This record gives sequence, C-alpha cells and structure tokens, in this order.
Amino acid sequence: MSTSHSTGGNSRMVLLLIAGIPLTMILAASWLWYFVVQGNLDLVSAIGTANRGTLIEPPRPLADVRFSDDAGAGYAWVDSEPRWTMLVINQGGYCDRACERRLYTTRQIHIALGKEFNRVRRAYVSDQPIVANTVAVPDAPLAGWPEQLTANDFPALVAQMHNGLLPLSVTPDALINLFPEALAAPNQWYLVDPAGWVMMRFSDDLSYKDVLSDLKFLLKNSGG
Repeated sequence: MSTSHSTGGNSRMVLLLIAGIPLTMILAASWLWYFVVQGNLDLVSAIGTANRGTLIEPPRPLADVRFSDDAGAGYAWVDSEPRWTMLVINQGGYCDRACERRLYTTRQIHIALGKEFNRVRRAYVSDQPIVANTVAVPDAPLAGWPEQLTANDFPALVAQMHNGLLPLSVTPDALINLFPEALAAPNQWYLVDPAGWVMMRFSDDLSYKDVLSDLKFLLKNSGG
C-alpha cells in the first residue's frame, strides 16, 4: 500500500511539472520581452550576433500609429499578419532615384531569403499617399524609366516592379517621430519585428551579404 501511494504521488508530481512547463516558458518570454522593450536588455547582442545593422534603442512601436493605405483607408499595423518587415521611408510624394534603388535593393534581399521568403514582407511609408496609377506601365520596365521619377511615374513603378509591396502613408509629424534617422540622412531603411516594433536600421552603404546575414540570424533565432 505504501508503495502504491508513493507511486501515485510521484505520478501526480510528474504531471504537475509537465503542466507547468508551458506556463513557465510564457512567463519567462514575457519577462524577457518587457526588458527588451524598456531598453534594459540588448537581446541581439546578448545572443551573440555581430549585427551589421544599427539597433533602435529602445525599439519604437507601430501599434498606435494611424496609417492610411494606397486607397486612403485606415490601416492598423496590429491587424496585419505578424511578419518581419523591411520598411523604406520617403518624405514627400517624390521618390527619386535613390529611393527607387532602395526599393529595388530590399526586393532583391527579400528574394534572396529563399525558403524564408514568406516570413518577411516589404513596406513603403511616406507622408504622402501613392495616388492611383494614371500613367501607362512601360513595356520594358527597366529601360523606359526617366532618370528622375516624378510623382506620376511612381505608382506605375510600384505596380510593375514591386508586387506585394505594402504602400502606407502617415502624417508628417508621425513620420518625423518614428523615423528621424532616415529623414536626417535619407540613405537608410528599417526593419520591423513581427510584433510591430521598429528595431533596426540599415545603411545603403552596407553590403548585400551583411544585410542578409543579419536577417537570416534574426529569422533563425525567432519564432515569428
């Protein structure tokens, strides 16, 4: 009888331990994320990566930002599918050659992610909306474009060469508050994590391989 009672007690203890593992993991993850958001823990450096991009400390949330899509309708970041997002910033409705090149670079990096392609998306955020496509798309996408894109050329460029790009607009004040580095030196773009936090920026001077290295590391070491 004593042996039976002992066995039953041990079984209940094992069941309680098994049931407690998920709760412990959730609490630990919540604690860790709290300190990352507060800027008290550099998670990427703590894991040990020699990141090439520049970390945003503390990260900036997009959950409460009022976006508009290309049709002028409201867009809430929290309602979108959680994915890593490569985000290109532009001030004003004029996307010059450097802006277009940045869109092209992020597109090629996205393609190069291979099997991880669907865990990442691309977005374009400006303080001016992308207007309806009112110009003809050229037969030769690369050969027919002018040296400097006009506001009317840009919607056609997006439609022809950047399928899947998420075009959004915000107020000028919101753009300045969220992305001050890119407005002060417009030669960089941002990375947003699946939870909607702007957490890293990349300079145009970085090599293609360096950016891929950072992205693949983050994808490998995250569940989102």
